[in-house]
Amino acid sequence: MINKDELLGMAVKARDNAYAPYSHFRVGAAILAGNGKVYTGCNIENSSYGASVCAERVALFKAVSEGEKEFLAIAIATDTEKPVMPCGICRQALSEFALNLKIYAINIDGKVKETSLNELLPDAFTKEDLESVK
Repeated sequence: MINKDELLGMAVKARDNAYAPYSHFRVGAAILAGNGKVYTGCNIENSSYGASVCAERVALFKAVSEGEKEFLAIAIATDTEKPVMPCGICRQALSEFALNLKIYAINIDGKVKETSLNELLPDAFTKEDLESVK
């Protein structure tokens, strides 16, 4: 199984593919599926900003489109002074599959911050909430 440092390295490499001509905020992500396979993604901006997509969701959606439904960890790489956590919409998308997901964020200088999705998104809105509708 891949270790944390290898996952972070894959996220850093994915960051190189970011398409961020408007914000210049480049992000790479690598998500580790339950079977040990890793899927990467980068942020992709669009002149119509609403059509832009974050690196975390690109990696997640690539994995799900290949049949993955269980995830263990995600690494996120930015070229910023501090490690950056996933935005709110990415947190929600990730929560659909892995509330206990480990999150590793790395900055441009290699500083790593670790947390979990359930720490970042307590009391997440889930499919169980939809099942409680009467």
